[in-house]
Amino acid sequence: MPKLKKRQQVELKIEKVAFGGKGIAFLDDFVIFVERTVPGDVVQARIKKIKKSFAEAYPVEFIQRSPLRGKAPCVHFEHCGGCRWQDIDYEEQLRFKRAHVLEVLKHIAGIKETTVEDILPAPQIFGYRNKMEFSFAEKGWLTPEELQNEHIQKTFALGLHVPGYFDKVVNIEYCHLQSEEMNAVLNFSREFFSASGIPVYHPRTHQGILRFLVLRQSFSTGKIMVILVTATDLSEELSEYVEQLQKKFPLVASVYNGINSRPAQIAAAETYLLLYGEPVLYEKIGQFQFEISPDSFFQTNTLQAKNLYELIHQYAGVQDDIVWDLYSGTGSIAIYLAEQARKVIGFEIVEKAVEDARRNADVNGISNCEFVAGDVRHLVGDYKHVPPRVLICDPPRSGMHKDVVKTILEIAPQRIIYVSCNPATMARDIALLAGAYNVRKVHPVDMFPHTYHIESVVQLERQ
Repeated sequence: MPKLKKRQQVELKIEKVAFGGKGIAFLDDFVIFVERTVPGDVVQARIKKIKKSFAEAYPVEFIQRSPLRGKAPCVHFEHCGGCRWQDIDYEEQLRFKRAHVLEVLKHIAGIKETTVEDILPAPQIFGYRNKMEFSFAEKGWLTPEELQNEHIQKTFALGLHVPGYFDKVVNIEYCHLQSEEMNAVLNFSREFFSASGIPVYHPRTHQGILRFLVLRQSFSTGKIMVILVTATDLSEELSEYVEQLQKKFPLVASVYNGINSRPAQIAAAETYLLLYGEPVLYEKIGQFQFEISPDSFFQTNTLQAKNLYELIHQYAGVQDDIVWDLYSGTGSIAIYLAEQARKVIGFEIVEKAVEDARRNADVNGISNCEFVAGDVRHLVGDYKHVPPRVLICDPPRSGMHKDVVKTILEIAPQRIIYVSCNPATMARDIALLAGAYNVRKVHPVDMFPHTYHIESVVQLERQ
């Protein structure tokens, strides 16, 4: 290990990329993770953290920019935390993502390269998100260049966070990840609330009212849901805002005031008050229709979600089987498989998601899906009397609890389809199943272009 000190500057060449979007450099074979870098970058980096087997650093100067870099279309790219790879050619982004999935699976689960399929690219790399969350700030973030200009003052902001700062917001006038209509609603909302006199909530003092603007849009109907999250009930004061939205934006189908009095900086609300319009949006994926309420979990890339579900359907190969769907959310995967299944049982800890799943099954006329609310690791033991032939598992980023893995090994389904947004925990869980299951296929799926995030679908067969 080289002698390193905090805040020491070193020249580094970035060799690889790690999950999380950080570049990997080596100093005398010692690993250093460097934020906001990609392979080919040569940087003067400052050490900020030193561990036994690695260090972390950030670039203070780019000596040479990677030839993989181009010009990002977004003017906010340098300072916004939304999409760190927007200046990288899309084919290279896909290569980075597949390489990371492969590397993690090799080292943790011993998976051979031939098992990992080519990554499934997104059908649309801009304007693909059906949901965006924007934060209010009393004074927006200024770039170093703007700070040098005495004529530019910090002003009211509505936008996205500066990477690493929960209380600093970049004013976003146009986000390339959402539709033109959503951008128009964003800019109108900024203009309206800037002039309204309603105080902005401050995440440090916990004073103020305006917190978040959440926009959701159905790709099948084009309709938009506007959710204004505030610290207190603002429904009576929002009549003019609602009226203006109705006049200016015909696609706005519903407006909610979400109330979040908790200090945590999250855009979810404790209560949602419908101020105007329809209580839900309707989205169609394949032949199925899904209801989307203000707090529904739903894949944020509608077009790629269809491809993801089709892939799961193909890998599952359900033929009049009993299917378990662990961490079933709002039931979209279960509903996609129901037509070929004898019965699908979905297990989900969030009661509201279970209610949504039951309603979505009813909307689609599906009667062979049962959705159960509770902790998955406790529930699965209660259903051993109806063991599945096919098991779908789509856990949170933390992966499966060891008790869930133990139960899966006991009930021994013929086939497991593991869906993951975290390659490391996916590889860990696959390794735990390795004594009883063979990995047949691993298929990475790009749900989030211009970010390091990657989804994977794994097909495992009982030995």
